[in-house]
This record gives sequence, C-alpha cells and structure tokens, in this order.
Amino acid sequence: MQYRTDPKSGNRLSALGYGCMRFPRNITGQVDLDKAAALVRSAVERGVNYFDTAYIYGGSEAALGQIFTRSPGLREKIFLATKLPIFLIKSADDFDRIFNIQLERLGTDYIDYYLIHSLTAPANWERLCALGAEEWIAKQKAAGRIRQIGFSFHGSRLDFERLLEMYPWEFTLIQYNYSDENYQAGKAGLQKAAAMGLPVMVMEPLLGGRLATGLPKKAASLLKKAEPDRSHAAWGLRWLWDQPEVTTVLSGMGGMAQLDDNIRSAEAAAPGCLTEAERALYPQVVKIFRESYKIPCTGCNYCMPCPKHVNIPGGFAAYNASYAVDLFTGFAQYTTGMNIAGGKDSSSARNCVNCGACVKKCPQNIDIPAQLARVARKLEPAPMRWGVKLNAKLHEVKYLDKRTKM
Repeated sequence: MQYRTDPKSGNRLSALGYGCMRFPRNITGQVDLDKAAALVRSAVERGVNYFDTAYIYGGSEAALGQIFTRSPGLREKIFLATKLPIFLIKSADDFDRIFNIQLERLGTDYIDYYLIHSLTAPANWERLCALGAEEWIAKQKAAGRIRQIGFSFHGSRLDFERLLEMYPWEFTLIQYNYSDENYQAGKAGLQKAAAMGLPVMVMEPLLGGRLATGLPKKAASLLKKAEPDRSHAAWGLRWLWDQPEVTTVLSGMGGMAQLDDNIRSAEAAAPGCLTEAERALYPQVVKIFRESYKIPCTGCNYCMPCPKHVNIPGGFAAYNASYAVDLFTGFAQYTTGMNIAGGKDSSSARNCVNCGACVKKCPQNIDIPAQLARVARKLEPAPMRWGVKLNAKLHEVKYLDKRTKM
C-alpha cells in the first residue's frame, strides 16, 4: 500500500480509502454485516487505513460500530471520517445531539476526520456559524473528540475557493474523476486546496462505478489495447493517484473482487505513475464516454426515497446504458429495475409528479423531474407498457390455469 502524508497532522494516510456508503446490503436493504466486516478486516490487513462514512449513509455508521465491536483493536488501526448533515442543524443544540448519536453508533469517543457534509456555498457556512458552529468545533477539538475538521463539497469552483478562505480548515473532500476534471471544485480547486497545505480526499473517483463498468465498447477497447490486464477501475484510480495534490481516493467497494483489484492498483499509486502515452488516452475516452453518457447521475441515492416510489438512480442507469451499450440493454435494465408491470408497486419514471423533493438533495444539480421525463419517453413508450402488461397478464393466466389442473 502506498501512503501520502497529511501535511496538517502528519498522519500517513493510505492512498486508497474505503467509502462506506456502498457497503454490501441484503435483500431487505440493510447492511450485510458479515460481508461488510470481512471486507473491512481484509482492507485493514492489507494497509487501508482511512474509512469514510456519514450520518445519512443508511446504517453505515452503525455497521462500522458493530464491526469494531467484533474486532477489538481495529478502531485504533484506522483513521475514521464521518460527516455532520447540515440540513438537520436547526438550532445550536443540534450539533451535540447529532454528534453524540454518531459517536454512539460508531462505538467510539473521537472522530479523526470530521466533515461538515456537503457545503455548497458560503451562505451554508454562514448559517452554521450564526448557530455557533465555530465555537462548537473549538470545544470538541479541545476535548479531543474531533481531531481534524474539514468539509465535503458539491458546488461551484468559485464557491469552493471562497469556503477555503472562510475558516482554518484542516482537510477537504471533493468529487473528482477523469470525466469531471473541471466539474464542481475541479482541478483548479484541488490545486488551490493543496497549495494552502490541505490534504484533499477524493470521492466518486469512478463516477458511481460508471467509469468501471459503464464505459462504451469503443472506449473500453482503447484501454484494453493500451494495457490488456488493467481494469477500467484501475485506469480511473491511477489517473487520480498520478496527481501529487490528491491525498486519499475513496472507493465504495461492495465486494472482495473490487477490493482486491483496487488494492493491487494502490500498491503502485505513486505520483507520476502514468506514462505520457497513458495520459493522452484519457481525453479520447472522455470524448466517447460523454457522447453516450447522457445523465450525470453517480447513483449516490441522496435523492431517495422518492415520495412516489420512483427508482430514480435505476431509471437514469438504464437510460445511460441504452446509449453506452445498446437500446435492448437499456430496455431490459429498465423493465426489471423499475418494475413497470408492478401496478401499485411500480417504480416507473412515469410516476414522477414533479414535486421537486429530489432536486434539492442532488449533489450533481440534476433537474431530476425533467430527466425522468426523458427516460420515460425513451424507455417506456406506450407500446412497450402495453406489451409488458399483456405479458404479465398472460403469465398470470397460465399460472392460474396450471394451479386449476393440479
């Protein structure tokens, strides 16, 4: 494992960090604790020492706490990061209330890297300061309950640079990958933060897995020709590790194969790890990718649950697949993922009533209702809906007929 030094604290952080939002889950949607524990223990044994979770990551904090209980001494081997959900902070008392819940869930009495979650503009920070955020942070740091304070960001580059100047931050977390080099904080924001002496952690290095499993065939063939044995995920991660300003890259590894592949890549993750010929490939891949990747959804699920039960990430993934792979694949993915024959249980894009509840939650600033309308027009035209419903009805009739003859 390669390590990079946090210039603020001197901590040696693994180049590969574990993003716990995408822990494996069981059929009920709960974190599969046995599988998650095996992944965490294996990652730590092989050198991963930075683990990132959040208050709103559906059971992730509690799962980590249980894993620490199962494996005494594990907590002390890692740097633990979690996040304060600013939309739940309505009064000064909420800082302590939420933070204490997090400590209890995680079974710890301190957080190594604590983030203000998803600051998008200076006004967000000013509102928190008016409620006493700076004083609260100072109190927690003095007590040793917060070791390093930072913020995660989903906004414009100029707002990111303003936020960097508004408080003596000790680290930051940005979305950054080779398809989004100038999106949100972007490369300029990364370099500014690093120039200020901040370690920079990176989220969505593979755009929610799209750069690992969703590359169009033409783009995939370019990479395979250049390096037949290198995975698409490795190409994405190495692009980040090639840059000395990047400290730790978070990957949401949901299975052992992903963990194995990413750790192999991280073992050769020194700055400057790419050749000039390899660097020249990325713009070609991005051009092909953007032609087929129509909706910039990362599958983070922040927009969920939808009040009308629309499977928003599933619909967007199917729509993108209809361009990146072929229309048949898009249809197949859509009909199964959206359950369009399910009557009241359907999660069809056509269920959207344009309430806007999802829009304000989306870190990518996607106009979700407008995009769902595009999805429905392409992947759920009237003839297809009729055909799916007729097919479901025929299967129901055959089943009842079979039961009658038994």
